[in-house]
Amino acid sequence: MNHWRKQLAALLMSKSYLEKDVVLTSGKRSNYYFDCKQTALHPDGAFFIGSLFVQMLHDTPLQGVAGMTLGADPLVTATSLIARAEGLSWPAMIVRKESKGHGTDSYLEGLANFQPGDRVAVLEDVATTGGSALKACQRLQNAGFVVAQVCCILDREEGATEALAAERLPFTALYTRSQLLHEAGV
Repeated sequence: MNHWRKQLAALLMSKSYLEKDVVLTSGKRSNYYFDCKQTALHPDGAFFIGSLFVQMLHDTPLQGVAGMTLGADPLVTATSLIARAEGLSWPAMIVRKESKGHGTDSYLEGLANFQPGDRVAVLEDVATTGGSALKACQRLQNAGFVVAQVCCILDREEGATEALAAERLPFTALYTRSQLLHEAGV
């Protein structure tokens, strides 16, 4: 699967990585932007991302995967499908930023596939301060789920590791920025 990491890195650099001045979700300024949705919505990108997350999580007892909408929607879907192809049953759950406001008025979509107490992995595209991941974890924990792992594609190394560790949430990234640049041959 090491060759998939290199292929994913190259695809991420060509489709998702932009060097430009931006303001991030965290409010921080940065000289680069990582728009993972561009890669995650590509069939090769979805396959590599799902495969690498399944490999990363394979030895973690899980009943499913979850993530904050919109960035994690393709990630949890790809991971759930690849897991199924490998004989694992990991349904996907989407965590809303705001409650639905009607019907079930829930923050969580996909609940019919889970039971309270189920262990889930939270998937993220980019982790900067860890704020989005922490919000997703809190909503899942408030609904009675156990967050077994938090995983992201890119860790910007700007505080997410420390913020998640402070909440005793295990955190792993497919790449740091320097790893991504190195594996893509940049």
